[in-house]
Amino acid sequence: MLSTDFLIIGSGIAGLSLALKLSELGEVWVITKKKAAEGATSLAQGGIACVMSEDDSFDLHIEDTLRAGDGLCRRETVELVVRQAPERIRELMAWGVEFSRDPRDPSRFDLGLEGGHSRRRILHVEDHTGREIEKVLLARVRERPQIRLLEGHLAVDLITLGKLKRDYTGNRVVGAYVQEWTSGCIEAIRARMVILATGGAGKVYLYTSNPDTATGDGIALAVRAGARATNLEFVQFHPTCLYHPRAKNFLLSEALRGEGARLLDPQGRPFMHRYHPDGELAPRDIVARAIDMELKRSGADHVWLDISHRPAEFIKKRFPYLYETCLRFGYDLTREPVPVVPAAHYLCGGVYTNLLAETDIPGLFAVGECACTGLHGANRLASNSLLEALVFAHQAYLRIRDLWPEWRKLPLVEVPEWDPGGAVDMEERVLISHNWDAIRRLMWNYVGIVRSLDRLELARRRLAFIAREIEDHYWRYILTPEFVELRNLCQVARLIVASALSRRESRGTHYLRDFPHKDPALAREISVSREVLVNYEL
Repeated sequence: MLSTDFLIIGSGIAGLSLALKLSELGEVWVITKKKAAEGATSLAQGGIACVMSEDDSFDLHIEDTLRAGDGLCRRETVELVVRQAPERIRELMAWGVEFSRDPRDPSRFDLGLEGGHSRRRILHVEDHTGREIEKVLLARVRERPQIRLLEGHLAVDLITLGKLKRDYTGNRVVGAYVQEWTSGCIEAIRARMVILATGGAGKVYLYTSNPDTATGDGIALAVRAGARATNLEFVQFHPTCLYHPRAKNFLLSEALRGEGARLLDPQGRPFMHRYHPDGELAPRDIVARAIDMELKRSGADHVWLDISHRPAEFIKKRFPYLYETCLRFGYDLTREPVPVVPAAHYLCGGVYTNLLAETDIPGLFAVGECACTGLHGANRLASNSLLEALVFAHQAYLRIRDLWPEWRKLPLVEVPEWDPGGAVDMEERVLISHNWDAIRRLMWNYVGIVRSLDRLELARRRLAFIAREIEDHYWRYILTPEFVELRNLCQVARLIVASALSRRESRGTHYLRDFPHKDPALAREISVSREVLVNYEL
């Protein structure tokens, strides 16, 4: 039976940085369901927020984060992350990440400005920061003999003592069932500790900036095992994804607006000044909602983003990746506006954790976008996400290091092999593709940028029907990776709807037409549990 000290599920910035640190304590296995670099980290264009200039301060960064979070940030989390940022940046640089320097003074970093920030504090590697970080971390991981990286491996379910004993007293995680993508073989991997670093759930929506891997796996795994998920109603929609039939999940970084890009209505007129005094630099939820309202008002398919008034050489040097990619789709950023629409981008909630990345289940940690640490509250401040992943990977390491002298003595529990029972092959894959499409369209139309109680209730009932069908198929057919993802997608969609129905107010990224104002009594986190997944009441 396969076993390791630490099992990390996910290979983005959170999972890889934690793997490097845990390799000092014992054997680390990192599993990732596709290629290691195919997650959201590689797509991150903007950068990492960190106080680095003389006119900036921790207090300013803290206040900007709290303001964006709209009354729901955990202040202790915000202070921890902001104050730890410089140390984590130095760590990245020591591993080999080279952030862009100010062309006028190479001794200084070239700091970007994004919506919601009161100062320039975004460290970046041109406009492909995440891709560079992922490349460096993977190189360091592959140098460590204590780390085993398994690509093409998908976690099917967590194994806990509670599940093995059929009760939930004295529960702790003891491993996971993992499916090899190509062969379909499912094996148990035993581990003394398991860390979820699976990223977000953008594929729950029809239009998203997220990679195909973002199916909410970590959240579904944790909730099924008995952990809470918190703040799932707060889905951040990126205002500016390229509107083009072949431009799959390609977003135009908020850094463009930080450098002066303007949003124009279908007739080419600026409109953001009508929605917020900060115009294009308003928080993302306000910008996305403004675009949504402009599209509904005009009936158009897209609005325009225009930075062509800036010098062409500046655009090409500051945004080489964006410039070249847009050019491939027929748009020249230096000469003309480009068509954009909002798309699901970032899940502000996730598996509930404390300041040490611990979940409700002993031995189970969650880091990165799949976790809810309390940093983002009701709306994420731009470029705080990569920072959060680094900081909480470090926090998890500190806690695991303290626990390790005792936990390493725990025996590896014998677990049964995966039993498919009387399941047979699924001959008609349309059972998967139809429900996959139905869930994503349902979520986009009924649980999107602007919501209503009627549409949320319709979504709840329709998802219950789909969930019944999926659970029936789960027991009847041999599992495929695509079906595992579909099950996770449906479960996370149901959890998001349950959370949205529970918040009878408008706050941050959750805008409810029936309750368009904030309710001070609801200035608290809302959690959902596995009861949502077993309740099929229509």
